[in-house]
Amino acid sequence: MSFPFPIQAESTAGSNFQKDIRPLLETYCTKCHSPSRKKGGVDLSRFLDSGAVHTDPKTWETTLAQVRDRNMPPENKPQPSAEERDRLVTWIEGALDTMDDAKLPKDPGRYVLHRLSRLEYNNTIRDLFGVNTRPADKFPPDAGGGGGFDNNAATLFIPPVLMERYLAAASDILNEAKPEAIFVTQVAKGISERAAARKIFEHHAPRVYRRPVTKDEVDRLIALFKSAQKRGESYEESVKLGLKSMLVSPHFLFRVEESQTVKAASKSRVTPAKSPAGSPAIHPVGDFELASRLSYFLWSSMPDTELFEQAAANKLHEPAVLEAQVTRMLLDPKSRAFAENFVGQWLRVRELKTVTQPDNKKFPEFSLALRDAMYDETVEFFHGLLKENRSLLEVIDADYTYVNERLAKHYGLEGVTGKNFQRVSLTDRQRGGVLGMASVLTVTSYPLRTSPVLRGRWVLEEILGTPPPPPPPLVKSLPPDDKPRDGLTFRQRLEQHRTQADCAGCHKRMDPLGFGLENFDAIGRFRTKVADEMVDASGEMTTGEKFKGAAELKKLLLTRTDDFTRNVTEKMLAYALGRGLEYYDTPVVKQISKSVQRDGFRSGTLVAEIVKSLPFQYRRTGTVDEKGETARDGAKKTTQASLK
Repeated sequence: MSFPFPIQAESTAGSNFQKDIRPLLETYCTKCHSPSRKKGGVDLSRFLDSGAVHTDPKTWETTLAQVRDRNMPPENKPQPSAEERDRLVTWIEGALDTMDDAKLPKDPGRYVLHRLSRLEYNNTIRDLFGVNTRPADKFPPDAGGGGGFDNNAATLFIPPVLMERYLAAASDILNEAKPEAIFVTQVAKGISERAAARKIFEHHAPRVYRRPVTKDEVDRLIALFKSAQKRGESYEESVKLGLKSMLVSPHFLFRVEESQTVKAASKSRVTPAKSPAGSPAIHPVGDFELASRLSYFLWSSMPDTELFEQAAANKLHEPAVLEAQVTRMLLDPKSRAFAENFVGQWLRVRELKTVTQPDNKKFPEFSLALRDAMYDETVEFFHGLLKENRSLLEVIDADYTYVNERLAKHYGLEGVTGKNFQRVSLTDRQRGGVLGMASVLTVTSYPLRTSPVLRGRWVLEEILGTPPPPPPPLVKSLPPDDKPRDGLTFRQRLEQHRTQADCAGCHKRMDPLGFGLENFDAIGRFRTKVADEMVDASGEMTTGEKFKGAAELKKLLLTRTDDFTRNVTEKMLAYALGRGLEYYDTPVVKQISKSVQRDGFRSGTLVAEIVKSLPFQYRRTGTVDEKGETARDGAKKTTQASLK
């Protein structure tokens, strides 16, 4: 990853790079991370001065975590002294903190036509016509991609089979809708069939296309209506033909955005600095495009009447109006779709319904009802955070959760009856937060046993955002169950496995975190024994901190709030934008993370800061030439051509 313009080298954090830092890299790092070896895909030899750090901040964030946690260099390599390690950590932290954001291009990212995902399609159809049959469930699965979410525009293709499904779904939808939802204007005295059809199309088309429509667009729909009537179709079927054409139009199936030089520029809170030649030319999206970005972020569906009205009045870019809309939308029941779609993929609990299957002989208690309750607990918990603007740190540790009768019985909680979920207080601090939720504990286990490795890796990846590298090839796997073998408990066998040189480094990071959760079995029940042996839930981090059990592990994780906040910011920003993050997003992530921390880690602050950010409110429209003027890159022509 390189910059489109040079960056000057600067002294960072009081250290001279050539004298104090580069020798450390050459002694302890570049022998494994060089062009010839490039272990883990990283080449640190290419960074020749302190300014070079700014060309690839993501690599240096990973390097910082590895050095700080004593995972780099590996145990079997020469180790820096405590003073040398501190010097390197301090320098990297300083380089990242003092990075001149002005030297990064103000770039909202490449615009890609965003096809509606299956969830977005279902929700949009529901809100258009009141149809709740989930027609998109018959479509091919969405691929998923950058940022780990299936709403990534770059992966949402339309294979031929999907186009066939769109045509079939459009007919089914119009046959299943309530007639009053379709025929909003009736043929009556003084209102001809053609006039009524035009009124119907004028009502539906702006909602289907999520923007105002032109007279020519309505005329084309009327032409379809007339041709159907000439073939002998009834009035109702002729109207439905026009509506069907809307439902298979790219303007419905895609979230289309035109290049903008709109009035919103003067109203937008985001005012990017003038960019140097060669960097992207950007403009704020229009109010209707912003309404769609907002609604598909927070509702996974189309804008409602109030959003359309604010967009039509050109008010949505006004900071006060936008903030009020975010608050309103988070309180709306439709925001549960955001909680479900985001947290289900971020924390991977959606795998409960697609991948994970505990062994039914060893765990006969695991039923579909229990599985659904596990899943719903996580969604309800995060939805509650959003609605009540609670601290995101409660994701790590909380003194409450949401359960129904079935899940309460699973947890050993009394006084909960019925299928509906209710908030309950927790006196046992082992259970609070997502690390004590059965959904997470089950998807990070194997069918017959728990997995400290999977659980530890999950904490590193999904909570701290510091994932270990993939395992080396041909590593011997551990047994599928936790029965003692050769006089060794499962934990002892795992510790023996960790002595292998190729495995030790990563396992030293992952396993202690997983051991801290060993009081929970493979379906999340609390236990004190495994195969008649007392559970050992103690762990020691590479940095020397010791803990025992989930409660103490969570306290330890709460000392890593910087990592957690950065990670959840990156995850939610990628979800909101529908794309993976790039190096030029680093200043935005830093700015949002700091704002969230200053405001007590409030979930609403994170959502609001993302909505206010440059990549959310702007789009790339060209490049800046030597005179500082926009040179069009043909994006608008490409978009228009793809819609014909």
